[in-house]
Amino acid sequence: MSSPESEDPAEHAGALPAVAPQLRALRRRTALTLEAAARAAGLSAAHLSRLETGQRQPSLPMLLALARIYGTTVSELLGETSADRDAVVRAAAMEPTRAGGWTYWQAGASGRGMQALRVHVPHGSQGDVVRVHPGEEWLHVLRGRLRLRLGETTELLGPGDSAHFDSLTPHRLAAQDADGVELLFVHTLLQSPTATLCLGPTPSDIGETP
Repeated sequence: MSSPESEDPAEHAGALPAVAPQLRALRRRTALTLEAAARAAGLSAAHLSRLETGQRQPSLPMLLALARIYGTTVSELLGETSADRDAVVRAAAMEPTRAGGWTYWQAGASGRGMQALRVHVPHGSQGDVVRVHPGEEWLHVLRGRLRLRLGETTELLGPGDSAHFDSLTPHRLAAQDADGVELLFVHTLLQSPTATLCLGPTPSDIGETP
């Protein structure tokens, strides 16, 4: 997918108001220091601190990384709760959320062992950095064309095409066309709060986004 720190700084104002307090509360719940959590997510401690204080907005890859590290879901990071975990998610209840240029809709219940999302990836958004992390991913192209790199192989997927792979295989996703690509995306959640993750280069390699 993308580098965790590659997000548009102009998007931080008010877009995800629930994220900042949740990020800090969940990190403290897992007894991780700011430095340890940032290192596991491939972020600098200063960058994570700004996310926790609401000065920056996290991208979707950041949310996925932090959810795995804290043993939770993107929904909980966003402050969403689902007490009864309904089996059915109605289209009218899928509220879009924009993060780091991506738009996504929750397509499954929170608190499960897998997380299902409908995702729109715009062209040129965070498609240059290889990701490697524990777990599995499954995706299905709904609209547009997806350029998927798995290891040394690059595939072009069109509407109706799917991919299912071990996330330890180096991979990256990018929209092939100017209109972007829309996907169904399912990933496994790591329930261990101490699980380690490697998302692209370290902050010292790429520098922190100003």
